[in-house]
Amino acid sequence: MLAFESMIVFLGGLAVFGLKALPEPIPQWWGIVGGTVLAVVMVLTGRVLRYRWGIVLGWVLQGIVALGGFLVPALFLVAVIFGGMWGYATIKGASLDARNARLAAEADTPNGD
Repeated sequence: MLAFESMIVFLGGLAVFGLKALPEPIPQWWGIVGGTVLAVVMVLTGRVLRYRWGIVLGWVLQGIVALGGFLVPALFLVAVIFGGMWGYATIKGASLDARNARLAAEADTPNGD
């Protein structure tokens, strides 16, 4: 999911650049750099989601996208949509992991004893 969101975040960085949304002393090309770096970090975070800190990092990235809404308000909508999907995926994934662990433990007893 983060990989798909990374494409939107990159395009959001381009929007920040194109709309000249950064404050005056900051060069506008930092919008492209910020969007690119955030997109790459999102893709790389997908590799560490098996660890608890990877899930937390995913939530931090969702928060950063939400903060981008102060520069380009459309990013608030992106944050709500992808944040909701991220929340569902993490909650449902944890429940499926617990269910699979329970089923694996039950399979270790012969004949259901």
